[in-house]
Amino acid sequence: MVTIPGMMISSSDGPRPIPVIAMGTASESGLLGNDVVKSSTIIEAIKLGYRHFDTAAIYRTEKPLGEAIREALRLGLIKSRSELFITTKLWCTSADRHLVLPAINHSLRNLGLEYVDLYLIHWPIKLIQHEIKLPVPKECVATLDVKVVWAAMEECQHLGLTKSIGVSNFYPKIIQQILSFAKIPPAVNQVEMNPLWQQKKLTRFCKENSILVTAYSPLGAFGNNTWGHNRVMECDILQEIAKSKQKTVAQISLRWLYEQGVSIAVKSFNTERMKQNLDIFSWSLTKEELEKIDKIPQRRHVYLIGTMSTEPNEIMVEIDAELD
Repeated sequence: MVTIPGMMISSSDGPRPIPVIAMGTASESGLLGNDVVKSSTIIEAIKLGYRHFDTAAIYRTEKPLGEAIREALRLGLIKSRSELFITTKLWCTSADRHLVLPAINHSLRNLGLEYVDLYLIHWPIKLIQHEIKLPVPKECVATLDVKVVWAAMEECQHLGLTKSIGVSNFYPKIIQQILSFAKIPPAVNQVEMNPLWQQKKLTRFCKENSILVTAYSPLGAFGNNTWGHNRVMECDILQEIAKSKQKTVAQISLRWLYEQGVSIAVKSFNTERMKQNLDIFSWSLTKEELEKIDKIPQRRHVYLIGTMSTEPNEIMVEIDAELD
C-alpha cells in the first residue's frame, strides 16, 4: 500500500495535512443522474492507499462514498474516520446565506458523517433553481453575493461541520474580495490545471496568500464527453517523456503537478490505473523535462458556457473571461 504525502492547510485545528492526491468521484453519468461510482470501487482505492476523497453535491456520489467509509471501518481497512480526508462542495443552487447550512447538513447526512475535512464553494455564481438541472437556463443565473455566502461558510467551520473551507473555480479578483473581509481565509482553491493549462498566474497568487491549489482534470478528464478532452493524454511532449522514463503519460502529468506544489484530484475507477496514479513519488522529472513541459502551448478547456449552460449570459461570460 502506498503512503501518500500531505501538504499543510489552515483549519479549525490549526495547520493540518491534506493528502496530496485525492480520488475524484465526478462522472458524466453521475451528473446526469444515472450510474455513479460504486462503494466497492472506493473500497479498492482505500486498499491501494487513497485517503483523500473528493465529492460534491452535484456529483451524486456522497452516498456511495459514505457507504464505502462505513464498510472500510467494518472491514478494518481504517481504524477510524479521522484517517480519511473528505472534501465536498456547495452547489450553486445553495449559494445563499440561508441555504449554506442546510446544504452542508444534507451532504453530511448523505455521507453519514459528523463533519467533512474541507467544504468548498463550487463555482462563483448563484443558480436560482428548485432542482439541479443541466444545462442551466440563462434566466436562472445570478450574481454570487460572496460576502454573505462566505460568512455562512465560516459559520460551518465554527460549528464544527467542516475543518476547513475554501473555493473552487475562483479567480484572483474575487478571492481578493474574500480576503478583504474574511475572518477565516480560504484554505484551498480547486481549479482546472494540467500541463496544457498550467495556471501559473493563479498558482502564484494563491501561494502568496497561503491558499493551496488543488488541480482537477489533471489528465484532461480523458474519456468524459461532457467536459473532458484527450489533449493531455495525446500530447507529443508528454508521450516522449513518458517513453524515455518508462512511465505512463498520466504519471508524467501527475508528477509535474506534484512538483508545482499543488494537490491533485484525479479520477479513475479502473483499479490498475488507480494504482499507477499513486506511483509518482519515488522518481522526479529532470530540469530538461520540466523545461519541455513549460513550453507546451496553453489552452483552457472547462468553461461555464458550454459546460454548465449553452446560452450566453453576462455573468458567465465575465467569469469565463476572468478564469482565462
